[in-house]
Amino acid sequence: MMSALAKPLLTPEAYLAIEREADFKSEYFAGEMFAMAGASENHNLVVINLIRELSTRLRSRPCKVYPSDMRVRVTSTDLYTYPDVTVVCDKPQFEGDREDILLNPTALIEVLSESTQNYDRGTKFEHYRRISSLREYVLVAQDMCHVERFERQPDNTWILWETERMEDTLHLPAMDCSLPLAEIYDKVEFSAERRLARSASCGSFLIGESDEPVASHIPQDSRLTFHERMFIKKIVKSSRTHCCSI
Repeated sequence: MMSALAKPLLTPEAYLAIEREADFKSEYFAGEMFAMAGASENHNLVVINLIRELSTRLRSRPCKVYPSDMRVRVTSTDLYTYPDVTVVCDKPQFEGDREDILLNPTALIEVLSESTQNYDRGTKFEHYRRISSLREYVLVAQDMCHVERFERQPDNTWILWETERMEDTLHLPAMDCSLPLAEIYDKVEFSAERRLARSASCGSFLIGESDEPVASHIPQDSRLTFHERMFIKKIVKSSRTHCCSI
């Protein structure tokens, strides 16, 4: 039986020729193109908020903020990709004359989704760490309040800062600016399922063996609607589970 023919690999030049004429965006790595999926409403809102707030804070500084249409190349691995938000604080360096492939980002921000979060945290970050100009890498969840910032140190190690508190502020030392999470998540609505799961499983309350009325254990979370709070009561009454304390 004949063996399957190997799929022909594309050169970076062939990829760029196809990509610049395509109606949709694709990443490129190791001779293959990978089509990028469309984004959800929350994803788009978070990206817009980040670009707006960063652009406002960096208006009088040399830093430039680019949306996801700016292609970034990791020269040492030949990855061509489209970060959700790119910031460059030095003079931009581009590949070729078309100025559509940035080589020296200062900070990269990715908004996570179920299908991409493992890639963004793992393999993609491995590629990004090879960019010598990169000082900060930020991951922002779209379905819950959760922000992670990785900051490069002088010895080339990376330190993680993260928060799930809406009242916290994301500090970006490489750009000397700060973004309140409330502004990052402006007009973003988390799903009732996500809010209920977090409230019922990891709220600052304990349920189970207490003789107090169940309603007294429900967190006074202003983001929960009346019907959602009643649903929590129903879950608690039926399961009588113990919740963690945070």
